[in-house]
Amino acid sequence: MQFAHTTPAVLRFQNGRRIRGKLQVISISGGLLNLSSLLEQGSRVKLMFLTDAGTVLGTAEMLPSVSDSLQPFRFVAIDENHERRLRDVIQSSADQSRREQRSMVNDRAS
Repeated sequence: MQFAHTTPAVLRFQNGRRIRGKLQVISISGGLLNLSSLLEQGSRVKLMFLTDAGTVLGTAEMLPSVSDSLQPFRFVAIDENHERRLRDVIQSSADQSRREQRSMVNDRAS
């Protein structure tokens, strides 16, 4: 799912250090972050962001960057409740997209 608007995210390291980023894309298995400074591949962080379904918190592993500010990650651990919230917001977005596509098709047919 790609966010329609900027979704701030906070990444917390084991030593307590925190950095801010912006979620570009999210899925059940991971996503893509816009970061001012890229993280070392393999770094593990606690990732937290707010959705319409509530706060999502999980442990993420950083993957190789795809540009000078975009870095993908994969979830390596996520609590059942947080995963449910993530699934809910992704499903809601998919449902909204389907409704919009149907509306466009109906408008063209009119």
